[in-house]
Amino acid sequence: MQLLGVKVIKSPLSEKIKAYYSYMNPIVVMPDFFVDRIIKLRSKEEFFGAINDKAAKGGGSLRNIPAVDLKGGNATNVAYCLAKLGVKVSLFTIANEIGASILRQSFSRFGNNVGLLIASGRHGLTTALELPNESGVRVNIMISDVGDNSNFGPDRINSPAHLDSLRNADATVVVNWGSNNKASQLAEYAFKASPKALHFIDPADIETKNQEFRDSIASLVELTDVLSINENEFNSLAKITDLPSLEASAEDINAIKNAAKQLAEKLGLSIDLHTSKGAAWSNGNEANFVRAIRVEVKTLTGAGDTWNSADIIGYLAGLNATERLTFSNAVVSLYLRSHLAEPPSSDEVFDLLERIGV
Repeated sequence: MQLLGVKVIKSPLSEKIKAYYSYMNPIVVMPDFFVDRIIKLRSKEEFFGAINDKAAKGGGSLRNIPAVDLKGGNATNVAYCLAKLGVKVSLFTIANEIGASILRQSFSRFGNNVGLLIASGRHGLTTALELPNESGVRVNIMISDVGDNSNFGPDRINSPAHLDSLRNADATVVVNWGSNNKASQLAEYAFKASPKALHFIDPADIETKNQEFRDSIASLVELTDVLSINENEFNSLAKITDLPSLEASAEDINAIKNAAKQLAEKLGLSIDLHTSKGAAWSNGNEANFVRAIRVEVKTLTGAGDTWNSADIIGYLAGLNATERLTFSNAVVSLYLRSHLAEPPSSDEVFDLLERIGV
């Protein structure tokens, strides 16, 4: 097969993923839904300078600043990415009538592959500022009203439909622990109700709750298969587990690999650590690292959710650690270079894997 004059090698990763699609059951994801507004800035100095100038003049409008409104929230993003990749999904979340309408419209394109179980309540609202930091690396700073996501406990997922979805799930995914005061109870209940599933946690920002999270994850170790974190979340945990921070060694591949291994050994469960440099996995004994695919970054908010979605599929498809990290890095690279913050389809990912020969 030829593509643009370049010989294309059939991708063994693609074949393994396609094989999983032939027998998959739904993946259950919970609990948060936000409406996100992403504002893209050239620099924080320019932005805050303009704010100070307007404030000194008694207020006014800052115009012509690029912004986009999106459905958001870690759970909603993960569910959407999974659905876009062709996987069956059940999303357990909370929203008012307007939010529920947004969700139904957003997921309608996937038909019966997506089930929405939406509890009545107040969904979250986020304004995300994307801007370069002092090193020139684009980062996102999120200003959020978490709404009723802050108290999403077992009582929100105890209907017969919820319990049936959990019993038959291939994976149960609990994310954004940092925003939910009932996250530990939710994870314990959901994991016990899905004994055949892969149990996956991504805590999101835990900087102000790192001690509480460490204590909670210790009580969930026997029920949890994977803890997925980014560099900032690792640094939050490093402060309370006597591990060196990655802040001074974020470019050091061996440091990232060792960080995953040391934290996995400390916590007693498998760690997936995704950073801008690449991704690492460890179970406390073995460790793997795969470099990120370099791209021009057009979209940042939601990248971790995209990476997690691919990581979950990799586990369920039986990929080994190197294959799974490679697949996840490939998927997120396509998202990062999207102007529209749109995750890739499975065909787009398979095409990339074939072109890079993995």
